[in-house]
Amino acid sequence: QVQLVESGGGLVQPGGSLRLSCTASGRFLRVNNMAWYRQAPGKQREFVAVISRGGSTNHAESVKGRFTISRDNAKNTVDLQMSSLKPEDTAAYYCNADIESRAIYGSATRTYWGQGTQVTVSS
Repeated sequence: QVQLVESGGGLVQPGGSLRLSCTASGRFLRVNNMAWYRQAPGKQREFVAVISRGGSTNHAESVKGRFTISRDNAKNTVDLQMSSLKPEDTAAYYCNADIESRAIYGSATRTYWGQGTQVTVSS
């Protein structure tokens, strides 16, 4: 069974930093794109950043220059380094990954989500 498990959330003051991590575990062939999303209370889930297996990245405009996504293919992990945090960054942050597994006729790719980790930016 494939799982994504996040860690690293918490309470931080405005201007502070946090690092989120997410690890994919279970039986699979390969982890392709990995991404972070977030959802604030009363709002829709929104894209934060994505990184391909080859290391190409894309960040939402709202976090560019403050957040950096990275990954370690050998460990099947993706990190989100967050700096210069603002109160509006407060949200539950979710890890997302496209994971290829064995199927009856070759392989199949499915999108998985983690359970979420809370980030609260407040003084």
